[in-house]
Amino acid sequence: MSSKQFYFLGEDPSSARDIELPSEVDFEGLQHHIASQFAIVEPKGIGFVTQDACLTAISDIISSEGSIAISIDGKAVREIPGPNGLPYIGNYFEVYPDHLGNHQRLFEKYGKLIKTNNFGSIVYQTNDPQLSNIVFSESDFFTKNIIEGHPLHPIKNKEAGVFLGDTDTEEWRTAHKFLPPAFGPKAVRHYAPTMQATVEDSFKVFDELDERGEAWNVYPYMLKLGSQAVGKLVLGMDFRHFTAVDARLHEMVMRIAQALELNKKVTSMGSWYASLPFGDPKRLRDARWRIQEMVEESIRNAAKGEESLELQEAAMQAENMVDYCLRATDNKGNKLPKNRILEPLVVATGAGFTTTSSLLSWLIYGLVMYPGMQERLLQELVDNDIDEDTQLNADIIGKLSFLDKYIKETQRRHNPSYQPARTSRVDMVLPGGYKLPKDSIVIPAIHHIHNNTDLWDNPARFDPDRWDSEKVKSRPNGSYIPFAAGPRMCIGFNFALMEVKTFLPKLVYRYKFSLAKDGPVDYDPMFQLIRPNNLYVRAEKRVKWPPRSE
Repeated sequence: MSSKQFYFLGEDPSSARDIELPSEVDFEGLQHHIASQFAIVEPKGIGFVTQDACLTAISDIISSEGSIAISIDGKAVREIPGPNGLPYIGNYFEVYPDHLGNHQRLFEKYGKLIKTNNFGSIVYQTNDPQLSNIVFSESDFFTKNIIEGHPLHPIKNKEAGVFLGDTDTEEWRTAHKFLPPAFGPKAVRHYAPTMQATVEDSFKVFDELDERGEAWNVYPYMLKLGSQAVGKLVLGMDFRHFTAVDARLHEMVMRIAQALELNKKVTSMGSWYASLPFGDPKRLRDARWRIQEMVEESIRNAAKGEESLELQEAAMQAENMVDYCLRATDNKGNKLPKNRILEPLVVATGAGFTTTSSLLSWLIYGLVMYPGMQERLLQELVDNDIDEDTQLNADIIGKLSFLDKYIKETQRRHNPSYQPARTSRVDMVLPGGYKLPKDSIVIPAIHHIHNNTDLWDNPARFDPDRWDSEKVKSRPNGSYIPFAAGPRMCIGFNFALMEVKTFLPKLVYRYKFSLAKDGPVDYDPMFQLIRPNNLYVRAEKRVKWPPRSE
């Protein structure tokens, strides 16, 4: 066994380290060996360089005199770039108030991985699918560790393991065993009738608005609709959002929406701000306390569920998630500990309705902003013999290919989620030669991945038919991640998709939507999700429908 000295290209040769070389190693084996010694994430990008040449044969590397430089993807190692920022404030005014537009500008200026500093909290973001896949993997390099600076840190709770807890904990392992069956495809099929009944219950309100000739702001009503379904299916609660046109939001919904807005405000100001005993940080803590109090009451009022059922059977028979959590039993006879029921239900409720209501709002935005979309959706319903009496289920929905493409394209162009962050476990070197320190917060920026011109042809064009193209079908892994990716991706994605694929056809069949207010549609940068704030539409009850296509 021989040894050679290696150092990173771009660093001083005096930093070279003696590395023992395995006997009879080939070039690929040497790449992997060097990667393990220097914490290089992707071994196949490693090259070997001397002052005179690039060394591509193992014999040349062994016989080379002096130290050997390590290149990454043909580049020297480098710090992650970003704007310099201002004293104390950092890059705050270069990010807000338009974080989507400003992050796009920063990616265009600095490349696929950027660094920003807001009031002392350093965050890295990427619009690259390869880096995104690395970040989302639960590996020796990255995990979901919600430390200070992470966008979820102010609302972190270890008992909410599968949502707001760290990965390397017993709480996460327990939650990850018990909760996924309640969100799986079979369970979601079981929820479909409640979802349909919920949207049909909203018709009397939208009918009355039509009779009055009134336009309405989409997001508040989609918030009512999404939360009405989630309230029933998660907590077994009727929020009574459609008893009247002006029915108030249930306190649970208002408090969760308040918490998500306050959390974004708090995290955007740096980790120091969250500990203040007054102002928005205190209001956030108060909102969380009140939410927990209401969910505890829901658990007390739930059906006792004395009959214990195996996880999958419990998911198929439970009336709601509270019922499921009280009845579900694993193969060893264990149940989800009662002290770990509360927090997952809190987060499932909030994540469920805020994401769905934002996505529904963008889906209606597409109906009124992109010509022909509404007509094609309606025609597909008619061609599949769907009418106002049809009971939608997974089999019927599965036949609606244009509906599927329309939702995919909306999630690509207007995805509500933005900040699924992960934390680095070690100092490392990423593809492209980027040096990333341990305990760094890295965000795969979903909006910018989905609108990256290197990945999508004319990404600003809304085109559901792109999903039939060979280029999109063969797109790089990680270029479309509406629910994030990896072991900690959103476990509620089946639930969310079934919900919008039930709601949207029912709404489109009954109403013709039109834009009621000109001007730009704004989003709120101080909300955890991306949602249209001022989208006003008219929904006129249909009196005729197109004939079936020939």
